[in-house]
Amino acid sequence: MPNPVTHFEVTGKDGKKLQEFFGKLFDWEIDANNPMDYGMIQPQGRGAGGGVGQAMGGDGGVTFYVEVNDPQAYLDKAVSLGGSVVMPVSEVPGGPTIALFADPEGHVIGIAKGM
Repeated sequence: MPNPVTHFEVTGKDGKKLQEFFGKLFDWEIDANNPMDYGMIQPQGRGAGGGVGQAMGGDGGVTFYVEVNDPQAYLDKAVSLGGSVVMPVSEVPGGPTIALFADPEGHVIGIAKGM
């Protein structure tokens, strides 16, 4: 599959509680030892890695990230197809380049390079 899903994230009002819930439910090892208390989950064999944490604003949600070679080009393409920009192309300190868009029905999808 070109442009595979490489990361997911679950965010909400109580990041610690969500980390505990998903860790216990799926036996995931969640490492939140970082300044943002963002719980990183590394894949063990099959599947994409992910994260669980506090929402930056609002109620949070579930987002998946698709690996692309040019985030701005894909963000522009999403807009041309009826989507809208949620977060412009941004560099995560020490991490990937990401952006978020909403599809025509409002579902938020992430795109990433270097995930």
